[in-house]
Amino acid sequence: MIRTTFDRLREVKDSLPHGSMDAIAQELGMQPDAVRAFFKGEGNEEAGYHIEPGPEGGIVTLTDTRILDVALRLAWVAQKGL
Repeated sequence: MIRTTFDRLREVKDSLPHGSMDAIAQELGMQPDAVRAFFKGEGNEEAGYHIEPGPEGGIVTLTDTRILDVALRLAWVAQKGL
C-alpha cells in the first residue's frame, strides 16, 4: 500500500512521454481509459484507489500500485534517455 497526494500523481503523469497511457494499458492488459482515469483521480476502491480530502489535491491510498509502478519506470527511462 502506498499513500501519496493527488498532486504527486499528476506530477508523475506530466513526466511521462507521449503515448504512455496506451503503453501502460497494453502492458497491464487494461483499457487506456482506465489508466487515464487513474491519473485524473477517478480510480475507485475496486481498482485499489481511494482519495480523501487533504493537502495537495487530497491524500490518495493505493492498494494496487501496478499503474503507478509502470508509470514510474517509463518516466525514469524517458528521463535517462534510454
